[in-house]
Amino acid sequence: MQSRLNPYISFKGDAREAMEFYTSVFGGKLTINTFAESHVPESMGSGDKVMHAMLETDAGFVLMASDTPEGMPHNPGNNVQISLSGDNATELQGYWDKLSAGAAVSMPLDKAPWGDTFGMLTDKFGIGWMVNITAPNT
Repeated sequence: MQSRLNPYISFKGDAREAMEFYTSVFGGKLTINTFAESHVPESMGSGDKVMHAMLETDAGFVLMASDTPEGMPHNPGNNVQISLSGDNATELQGYWDKLSAGAAVSMPLDKAPWGDTFGMLTDKFGIGWMVNITAPNT
């Protein structure tokens, strides 16, 4: 297997809902393992909460996530964003449209000074996304 670099997002109790939402955006196969399924003692885990989730899409995206166990700090921040980029305008526009549902759009998807189409939003789970559609060569 080739080495990969994958985003891994920590949630405070809504990892399953978030990963199911991302599956509705990107398609693909979602696998979820709970703390209980992994035989983690209740004192260390949170039963039906997500210990590990992985979404693998047909486009080759891999997104991983988990719920933060009780007693561990969960510090959401704005120091990480997920970037989607490429030249398939139809596909990327579709992702943007779906991610925009319930999102705070900080920069609408529009022509950028560097010639591409670019936008930024924070989705309904507090995750920052950037979408860059490469301008066609003319």
